[in-house]
Order: sequence, then C-alpha cells, then structure tokens
Amino acid sequence: MSAFYELVDKKVDTEKQLVQSIYQPTLHAQGAWNANEQHMGPVSGLLAAEIEQFFPRDDMRLGRISFDIFGKMHLDQCTVQTRLIRPGRTIELVESQMEIRGQVCVVARAWRLLTQDSSAIEGQEDQPVPGPHAGGMVWTEQEGWRGGYIQGLSAVQMPGHRPGKGLVWLNTDKVLVAGQPDSDFAHLMSLVDMANGVAHRQCDAELLWAFPNLDLQIHMLRQPSGRWLGLEAVQQYSSDGIGLSSAVLHDEHGPFGRSEQILTLRPMAQPL
Repeated sequence: MSAFYELVDKKVDTEKQLVQSIYQPTLHAQGAWNANEQHMGPVSGLLAAEIEQFFPRDDMRLGRISFDIFGKMHLDQCTVQTRLIRPGRTIELVESQMEIRGQVCVVARAWRLLTQDSSAIEGQEDQPVPGPHAGGMVWTEQEGWRGGYIQGLSAVQMPGHRPGKGLVWLNTDKVLVAGQPDSDFAHLMSLVDMANGVAHRQCDAELLWAFPNLDLQIHMLRQPSGRWLGLEAVQQYSSDGIGLSSAVLHDEHGPFGRSEQILTLRPMAQPL
C-alpha cells in the first residue's frame, strides 16, 4: 500500500516523556503550490498521529489540535519531536514539531481533556449532511491542482457546490507511514487541510491569487471515526489581503467538529 512517509528512525525517552522520529516523505506528500514542498494534509496527519500515540491515557481524548506553519515544508527528510508541555489531572497539552533542514517549519499543539458521562445534557446545532454515497459527483476542481497529494485523493462534490461555499467528501487510499496502519483519527486529520481548497472563490481558469493558509485549527466535539471526511466549507476574502476558510467537519455518522484557517492572499506572480 502506498504511503506519504517512510519511517527512518524513532527514539522514545520514557523518563523525559520525549519522542523523536525521523521520516522521509514520498511523492504522495507533494504539495499543490510548489513541487518541492509537502502538502499540509500529510504533515498535519503525521503530527496528529504522533500526538495521538504519545503516552495516551484511557480517561482522556483530544478536543483541540492546532497547527502553526512557520515556513516552507521542503519535500525532504524531516524530524518530528513530541513532548508533554502541560501535564495535568484533567487537561494536558502535548506539542509536536516538525524540523526540516535545521529549521522548525510546523508546530502542532493538542489539548487532551478528561472524559466523563455528560449524556444527560448532550446536544448540538450542526446538522448531518448527505454522505459520500448519496448522489454526488466527482469533485470537478481536482484536475486543476498539481501535486501528488491532491491527485491521490478520492473526492465527491455534493449538489449546491459553488465558488466560496460547498460540501465535498474526501478519502485517500494512502497510509501515513509505510508498514503502519492508520487510526481513523490520524487518517481524517490528514484530510482536514483541504477545507481551504474544496470551495475556493476563484474560477480555476482564472486563478489570479494564491491563498495559502498559515495555520489550521481543529476543534472536535466528539471523537471522529471512519475513513471519509466531509468538509462543509466556506471561504471568504477581505479587501486587505487576508482570507479565512471555515468548515464544519463530518464523518459518516454526522458532524464532529469545526476547522478554521487564516489565509494570506497573494498575486500569483508574487512568491509564497
């Protein structure tokens, strides 16, 4: 089975609660804006997997995971270091950072929260949407994007899709790390970054502005499951060069969270 990364080395320091892993990305992790960089999708999935596997506790689950992008993610060997930066009885904060060519390029931080039975007050406002097998069509914009990551996606566009707003379901047959099965959580996290691309505001034939995101914030009301991710996405541009991509996140059981991405809008002739 094809993979986004190959594991080169892993060291676990139980006493210091520190894990360091070295990975080699494959062409399946290739980004859309530049052929020599990684797409944020596989990167976020990899860091999410590292955090999920970091000294887990049965009485906690992840409620929020955030990614800040410091710079270009070269399609080159990367070192991932994960540590606990805020221990606690009811909440914990775990950090995982990716370094490439001696520079930190992405930092992920995730809150673990104590779980308990709150079924007596359970309720939510986000509504379920038609699933990936409910009469959609192939995502028409996929052919306009370059890079091994996007070209390897299975994407279903649902009725009502338009520039700036739409519902697209995504999946991939790629695993994060060669020879290692993915959890549903890590698999789905590797797809969320696409919320910035599935309903962009510009016509593909006249893509005059780039809109890379500087971050990815994911809040989860419940633990997601399954392999299909539904992105009920909205993209908005301001008049001063900044944009925002927002999405309600769905698995095949219903909505499970939301994502936000801040964008830097740049004319295509301007280097990222």
